[in-house]
Formats: sequence, structure tokens, C-alpha cells
Amino acid sequence: MAADTDKVAVIETKFGKMVAEFYDKDAPKTVENFQTLAGKGFYDGTTFHRIIKGFMIQGGDPLSKDPNSTRAGTGDPGYKIKAEFNKNSHQLGVLSMARSNDPDSAGCQFFICLGDASFLDGKYTAFGKLIAGEDVLKKIGEVPTGGPERSTPNERVVIEHIKVTTRSEALKK
Repeated sequence: MAADTDKVAVIETKFGKMVAEFYDKDAPKTVENFQTLAGKGFYDGTTFHRIIKGFMIQGGDPLSKDPNSTRAGTGDPGYKIKAEFNKNSHQLGVLSMARSNDPDSAGCQFFICLGDASFLDGKYTAFGKLIAGEDVLKKIGEVPTGGPERSTPNERVVIEHIKVTTRSEALKK
């Protein structure tokens, strides 16, 4: 599905930037929530705290701003949003909301698919897709991991800034 508006998100990391369009019509409240949080600088300094090779990178947890936090992956913005399941398939570059077992438990954490994750279709809210920076996504997806679940990056992968801007501005060289 193509985006419905000209707005895109620019996700800046030390590996480079990724640009994502939004599925405005399919997940309007989720897109609005993400854009609002990005506009407030909520995501700046958070990390991609979970990397599962070939599957996804997960980030956006405010608890991940603290390099010593052992609770990264459990934080939220202080509220939850309702799921907006849609027909967009979880494929390479798709952005989707992370959540607990409760479908309506997402808040701020999101993940970006590293490959075919269509088994998540209809169970997680896909709300956008990369239109640039797939090479950056793949670099992050290759960061060595460890920890109890073997999905914790061995180095901090910081989300330096997420900016919502126009497509033409984001894709300027």
C-alpha cells in the first residue's frame, strides 16, 4: 500500500538514516501517535534494544535511554493505544508496533522487519514502510547480540533523532 500523505519519518542512527512512509488510512491513530511522540523528541536517545537476525529490530523504549537499565523493553509513554490490524504484510522494511500479549498494549515501542514476518499479519499493527535506508536497516540487523534472550545488541544502537518531514525534504541528497 502506498502512503496517503506526504509526511515521512527520518530515523537517524550512527549507521545512517532510514526514511519511512506511513500507512495513514490503515492505521491512523497509530501513525498519529508515532508522529506526535517523534515531534516531542520522545524517541531521541532511545535505542534499538532488541535485534533478532533475519526477523526484526525493536526500539523506542524510553527506558533504553539509560545505558545501565536492565528493564529496556518494558517501558511505555504512560498510556496504551488500540491495535489497528490491517492488510499490510510484515515484510522487509515494514514498521509495526511492539506490544505484550494484549493486542491493545502498544504505546511507543516499534519494530522494523528484517525479512518476511507475515506470520505477524493481523496480529500486530503495521503502520509504515521504509522507502530509503534499507542498507542501514541491514547494518543494524547484523550487529552482534547476546544476553539472556540472545537478542540484546553488544553495542548501543542509539536512535539519535526521529523527524517527521515531507518526502521531498527527507529524500534530498
